[in-house]
Order: sequence, then structure tokens, then C-alpha cells
Amino acid sequence: MRLVSYRRDGVVRHGRIEDSGGAQRVAELGDGDLGTIAGTILDGVAEPRGEHPLDGVELLTPIARPGKLLAAAANYQEHVTETGGEPLDRSRLSPRLFLKPSTSIAGPGEPVPMPSVSDQVDWEAELTVVIGRRCRDLAVGEALDVVAGYCTSNDVSARSMDYGYECDTEGAVWFFDWLAGKWLDGFAPIGPWLVTADEVPDPQDLAVDLEVNGKSRQHGSTKDMIFTVAELIAHASRLMTLEPGDMIMTGTPSGVGAATGEFLGQGDVMSVTVGPLGTLVNPVA
Repeated sequence: MRLVSYRRDGVVRHGRIEDSGGAQRVAELGDGDLGTIAGTILDGVAEPRGEHPLDGVELLTPIARPGKLLAAAANYQEHVTETGGEPLDRSRLSPRLFLKPSTSIAGPGEPVPMPSVSDQVDWEAELTVVIGRRCRDLAVGEALDVVAGYCTSNDVSARSMDYGYECDTEGAVWFFDWLAGKWLDGFAPIGPWLVTADEVPDPQDLAVDLEVNGKSRQHGSTKDMIFTVAELIAHASRLMTLEPGDMIMTGTPSGVGAATGEFLGQGDVMSVTVGPLGTLVNPVA
């Protein structure tokens, strides 16, 4: 089932996409975005209260203000090595999770603004997981049971930061600059919809593709993750209580701009596709 958030007649609503005679329609389920029903998706959704043409509504990001938007860094071996890092030994490390603010979230078609603090803005195609049950201290074997669904996403990243004055280059400063480069407005496009977990039998068997201006830049598979989706969820649940609507971006395969020194500029268009989860398109403004 494909669940969407959208704006109709100036009001944010949510529904499911129906294919009717070759035309796509939205079966409207209620007001507010999908965050309002994140905790009940695993139990089934409400009966529709009407239908509307899909092209007659404005699609929005599925959950605009999740309680937590987590992201995994360095979760594909080839991505680590393409930017000069040493291969990682997963037996000697844990998943590297960080938080992105909700103000970084952008919807399908929404422009990603070039920030004033960086001219090295990069793309990162990713699978995002949406949590559907409140949970804590999960075992890996039960982690996928709390997944409400999956989305296509893009962990846009500033590879350098310029605050207008000279900074030292000590490790701590570099680390916080790296982290700050993940926080900028619009740097987490997610959408165009949420595909429920029952339609994704194996989240480790999804192609991950990204194009910039129609040119292929990334082509990978979730099978190459260092830590699986289940392992990321289980680890996160050891660090914090996960709640319905929380989201986890699971890392990016190789092919980022930083590997070749090619970065985004105004007018560029990013297009991300993850398996059957839909294509997410965002221009750079």
C-alpha cells in the first residue's frame, strides 16, 4: 500500500494511492499528514472518506515533523573507500547514527536551497525506514516487526563549511563541521510516499539509484549495507526509545560528488529511486 501526505484545498491530509482504470487517485483517509496515523499503520488504515485525482493534489513529504530523524553514516563499504577512508571492520564498530533536524526535511518537488555557509553541496541516495511501534532494546530478529513502511530519501550534505572566518582544522572542529553539514534546511528530502512494510519483504534487496540532471551518479543496492536495516533499528533502540513516526535514513552507496569533486549548484535536479518505493525529484535553488 502506498500512503501519501498531500495538500488539498489548502489543508494537509493523508490517504492511499489507488489505481483506477489507468488513472491514479487518492483515497482520502483523514486530516493531517501520515504522522497522525504512524502508530496504527501496522494494524490497518481507516476506510476512505472520498477519492480525488492524484494530479489534483499537492504531494508533501510523508511525515513533516517526526519525533526523531536518525541517519546512518558510513554504512556502505564502497562509499567509505571512495572518499579515502579505510575499509571498515564491522566486528569492531557499531552503527554510526546521528540526528538531522525536522527543518531539514523537504517534500517531493520541493527545492533544496543552496546554503550561505557552503558551496560544496552533495547528494546521497538512501532508503528511509518509518517506525510504527513504540519500542526499546529490540533484538535484531524482532526489529523489522516495528517497521510501518519505507521511503525514498536523499541525505543532502555540505562537504565543507565556511562561516566567514578562519577555523582551525583539529579533529573536533572537523567533526562538528561534518555534522553541521547535515543539518541545513531542505537537506533531507523524503518521499514521494510511504510504502507499507508488507510490500517490502526484504529491505536488503532494493536498488538505490540517483541521477543529477538526468545523468546516473549512484547505482547500488541495500544488500551492500555494512549494517542491515534490522541491525540499525535494534542498535538505535538500545540508545533511545523509538516511537511511531520516527525515521531512520540508512546510509548511501558509492557515487557521491565528493569522490570526484563535483558538487551541486543552483538549477541542478536530483532524482532518487529506491526499488519500488517511488522516485523523489528535487531541484536545487
